[in-house]
Amino acid sequence: MCELPLCRKRVGLAAAALSCLCLSCNLLTPIIFIGEHQKKVFPEFDKLPQHRVAVVVWVPESTLFDYPHARYELATYLGEKLSYEMEQRKLGTTVVDARDVEDYLQKDLDARIDPSRVGKRFRADYVIYVEVLRFQVRDPDSPLFLKGEIEASVVVHDTRKAAPPMTKFDLTTVTSKFPPGGRMMMTATNSRQVREGLYRAFAEDIARKFYEYNVDL
Repeated sequence: MCELPLCRKRVGLAAAALSCLCLSCNLLTPIIFIGEHQKKVFPEFDKLPQHRVAVVVWVPESTLFDYPHARYELATYLGEKLSYEMEQRKLGTTVVDARDVEDYLQKDLDARIDPSRVGKRFRADYVIYVEVLRFQVRDPDSPLFLKGEIEASVVVHDTRKAAPPMTKFDLTTVTSKFPPGGRMMMTATNSRQVREGLYRAFAEDIARKFYEYNVDL
């Protein structure tokens, strides 16, 4: 049988040890949580590192009638996003400036549907050819609401060979939406903001096909 002061001391030490153990568990919990609740996503197409790339976006005439600069704007957002992400990962990918590509497409109309001409003109190893299949900013069922959505096919053309046919890689179709909540009431000022948000979502959805990233589960 221990003396009372000694027992109290032992109980105190045990409680302190238990407290430290619990504290350690709490400190480790976020690290374990993050590690177990993230998923690594590998690129759908992994051949862009150390190569020169051009982006071509084809947009239907019906869309260009309402949004005359949509082709250039979409190509710019995508090119800048892809260039930034590849540079952050030090992958050595060079993306041709969208302004130069657009200037060329204005002069050579056939190049809009011929990636090989674009590749040859800009000495690009690969041409990412994006065909917009559906483009909307307003909700088609309720014009007073904004509901941005773009559906597009994505094909990568290997333009390094001097003679056709080119090797091409069909990637999965992309459907980008903005705003995240589905739609919002249109005001005098937010139509442009929704379009910009839609362009950013579109650029990220396509750019992510070419580099590795993590997503939270």
